[in-house]
Amino acid sequence: MDILIRGMERFSEFRDAEELQKEVWGFKDRDLIPLLQLAAAHQVGGTVIGAFDGDTLVGFVYGFLGYAARSLVLHSEMLAVKPAYRNLGIGYKLKLAQRTQTLAQGITRRITWTFDPLQSRNAHFNLTKLGALADEYRIDFYGQTSSSFLHSNSTDRLWMSWLLDSQRVKQRLEGSSVMPPALAEAVPLIRVGPDLSPQRVGSPGQLKGVSALIEVPYDIDALQGEDPALAARWRAATRWAFNQQLASGYLVEEFYRQDRDGQKLGCYLLTSRRLADFVRV
Repeated sequence: MDILIRGMERFSEFRDAEELQKEVWGFKDRDLIPLLQLAAAHQVGGTVIGAFDGDTLVGFVYGFLGYAARSLVLHSEMLAVKPAYRNLGIGYKLKLAQRTQTLAQGITRRITWTFDPLQSRNAHFNLTKLGALADEYRIDFYGQTSSSFLHSNSTDRLWMSWLLDSQRVKQRLEGSSVMPPALAEAVPLIRVGPDLSPQRVGSPGQLKGVSALIEVPYDIDALQGEDPALAARWRAATRWAFNQQLASGYLVEEFYRQDRDGQKLGCYLLTSRRLADFVRV
């Protein structure tokens, strides 16, 4: 399939991006990033990049310039791909195009964004494939809910930093494999129980430099559909663990997919390093 990645410029393309948001997230009009905002961002250095199958917009990434951690950043607010076009690497190509444009502008070498830490697929994409890092946990980043079906279990988010020209990012984009560390030496804070319930087994904030682990269900969306109360328990447990551990000076460095006794799960590795340790390293 020949997918073209290019900047979006036409009003009709921005309008198509509105419709794509409705298709992907189920947003009502009040929660959309509208044509007017996309057009304005395009004019003043934001990134509005689309993926096209012929004349059809099948994905896009949108970011705007902002200020965080005492420096200019590009904040990547939205990445959407039509359901029928997923698992084709389109999202990855859009992020690469966003990185290329940002570095070419010469304004910043950091892109930030947020994502739901209960979404294992996104965790693998952000941490493992792209090499981004997270050092903040934001409670109800978009409020307790929105018109999207994906926001029914609060909108807690991890705050990501993509250090565009760091050695870590370069190695990930070159396809270097990620060797799992000695996870047995890390302290688990949350584990996935045999019945898929969250089990609190550690004490966040008291590790004194020892790496920590936070496990999450493999498919939170399926769990949300089957047992919303259990999904809510997962939100509460991971909110507690991430919030306290990151507040004590840790960051989220890696994400691993695991299989324990036939049970699939995701596992975050948190270390006592700082973002500064990764800048141009």
